[in-house]
Amino acid sequence: MSMATPQPIPASFAPQNILLIKLRHHGDMLLTTPVIHALRHRYPQANIDVLLYQETRPMLQAHPAIRHLHCIDRNWKKEGRVKRLNYELALINTLRQGRYDLVINLADQWRSAILTALTGAQVRIGFGFHKRRGAIWRLAHTHLVSTEKHSQLHTAEQNLVALTPLGIPLTGWSAAMHYDQEDWLNTQAALAKHQTEPGPYIVIQPTSRWVFKCWEDSKMAGLIDALADAGTHIVLTAAPDKKEQAMIDHILSLCHSQQVISLAGQLTLPQLAALIDHARLFIGVDSAPMHMAAALDTPCIALFGPTKLTQWRPWGEKNQVIWAGDYAPLPAPDSIDTKTQTRYLSAIPLEEVVNAARKFLDE
Repeated sequence: MSMATPQPIPASFAPQNILLIKLRHHGDMLLTTPVIHALRHRYPQANIDVLLYQETRPMLQAHPAIRHLHCIDRNWKKEGRVKRLNYELALINTLRQGRYDLVINLADQWRSAILTALTGAQVRIGFGFHKRRGAIWRLAHTHLVSTEKHSQLHTAEQNLVALTPLGIPLTGWSAAMHYDQEDWLNTQAALAKHQTEPGPYIVIQPTSRWVFKCWEDSKMAGLIDALADAGTHIVLTAAPDKKEQAMIDHILSLCHSQQVISLAGQLTLPQLAALIDHARLFIGVDSAPMHMAAALDTPCIALFGPTKLTQWRPWGEKNQVIWAGDYAPLPAPDSIDTKTQTRYLSAIPLEEVVNAARKFLDE
């Protein structure tokens, strides 16, 4: 059954309350900020709220254009059916009380579509995903935007395409990561425990929750030794995960330089943003901190393996991607077993990363 062509949204449409929905990972949330900036520019007087997963809240909590963050805690399902139902009903009630004129659903879950419908918003925009062709998905949204060209677009651009029915220009919108002054003060205090005096530093994030996205530990150690000198420290970061901590410890055991500091697992995400924002250079694998560096406009070298480069490269101007596929054959991204211990980035030569870093540092 085909869907009737929706009425075009008139240029006079001026929503007072806007809800943006995205239920994904940390990096995904950061890449919604170009949409937020476009909406703020088009509707300067509107209130903009976001519905997201609780664990990704730190990515947007300090954003000045956002009024409120509605959170879904994925731990609700562990508390039993009755409590979960109560949480879900409370969320629905809160969203209905928001009196949203415009809801933009960037997510592909049925849950997001149902919540979109239950807001009762006059305009409800979603994507016409091929896997969501049922009547419920169509009825949940007043306007569905084609995903036909998504494979050719960066994730930030895919998100922006949702603004097409509103007549908002889809280009020229940057990503942003915000943090509070207190986050920077706490980060400085963490650095002061390792540095005898403040000075320039490079941030290196060697880890990912997926090992297949990681470079070899020995090459990371070689990079650290090549870039560290008496005037510049290397600061290592990672998530507070046992496997990531073990990787950092192994890299440190292979280093000869004394100019390396580990803050792995010691910083909140806003504190990490403050650290990256004040760095001379960020070097990392495909991960949320890499997207943070790009959003903060910190020079960034991103090491990539069998990931969809078009969709997930750093979004910004001061970035360089070094792709393992330029040095050896890689499997198709969709064929990867995410639990594999194979490090596909091992094909990237150490000297290529060292030379790229020195070029940034000499600018």
